[in-house]
Amino acid sequence: MDQKHDDPHVDAATGMPTTGHEWDGIRELNTPLPRWWLGIFYASVIWSIGYWIVYPAWPLLTDTTKGVIGYASRSEISVDMARLKAQRAAQAAGMADATPEQIKADPTLFQIAMAQGKAAFGDNCAACHGVGGAGAKGYPNLNDDDWLWGGSLPAIQQTIRHGIRVAGDNDTRVSQMPAFGRDGVLKREEILAVASHVRELTGLPTGPKADLALGRKVFADN
Repeated sequence: MDQKHDDPHVDAATGMPTTGHEWDGIRELNTPLPRWWLGIFYASVIWSIGYWIVYPAWPLLTDTTKGVIGYASRSEISVDMARLKAQRAAQAAGMADATPEQIKADPTLFQIAMAQGKAAFGDNCAACHGVGGAGAKGYPNLNDDDWLWGGSLPAIQQTIRHGIRVAGDNDTRVSQMPAFGRDGVLKREEILAVASHVRELTGLPTGPKADLALGRKVFADN
């Protein structure tokens, strides 16, 4: 393939100048780029240079260039996070000082509690009780009305705050019945009385000497 470097001339067919290059009789037209395209290109170059100067743009070994105005999106994120923490702190303070009944009665607090509670349940409770609270083998179903420790708001709050069988927490739930007789918690006559009361609750006959009044008191106290 021969390549000739002739002087540029105008192509007879198109009227466009050529570059002077010719391959196998085919001459390369010197078609200029559109002015609008060149304008956008040059503007982009100028904009890029200005951006490099004004904003952080060039990575260094341990940092980046700061730019003239020192702007960084990371600082905006820090400000937004601080504002969010302050907002949540105010909301948490409002709920911390309120009882469950007060939270339920306040539409704003109740909405906040529901949103935050859903997130907390997903993070801490769903692994055992399921995402929808339906429970699993060995873990109670939270969707029915069968509650081991009570289904009222204060009772549920007590269970969540203090847990079950937590050592060192006097307010924790205890799921094992103490040995009232072995440990000397109840006297023999109190045990007999409360046993008679339990039979009374289930509709079974009690002995003629059963002290049901004492049994009811012991049952209520223990």
